[in-house]
Amino acid sequence: MIYRLRVLLDASVDCFRDIEIEDNATLEEFHNVIVQAFQLPGDEMASFYASDEEWNQGEEYCLFDMSGGMSPVKKMADTLMENAMSKKKTRMIYIYDFLSLWTFSVELADVVAPVSGSAYPQVIFSVGELPDSAPDKEFEADPRFHDGEEEYRGDIDDGDDDFYDDQSFDENDLY
Repeated sequence: MIYRLRVLLDASVDCFRDIEIEDNATLEEFHNVIVQAFQLPGDEMASFYASDEEWNQGEEYCLFDMSGGMSPVKKMADTLMENAMSKKKTRMIYIYDFLSLWTFSVELADVVAPVSGSAYPQVIFSVGELPDSAPDKEFEADPRFHDGEEEYRGDIDDGDDDFYDDQSFDENDLY
């Protein structure tokens, strides 16, 4: 089967690509198509994230395992499209370049039969040009972890601004 997907840059300007890719392609192959379709340099880290209907970021599928064996990770190269997306799991988030945070929403539009003579993957529709730099992001605190009433002050700050004055530490006397 063929997945028809819309990959939309999270920006105020319209910039998206409609891509068709086989359901048995890997997420790494899909990543490579996105990089080419948007003319990204292709030399940065990237990840896909499972997403729900409200675009909440879920399970990560990373390009490389950077955990050092400390925790299990799902890699793009080991994950088939059909295992990451389906008619019930229609959304993902794709982030390219973790310093610039190029952020894209990925949505499954349709699942169709392959067309004889067509080569996949392919970009079937393109709108807009990628800006010179990644759009600015506004990050908000999750209200579940912050009541908004008081500012975080750290574990040892008891409100005494002179706390460190009575300490005998001399930063120039390290040896």
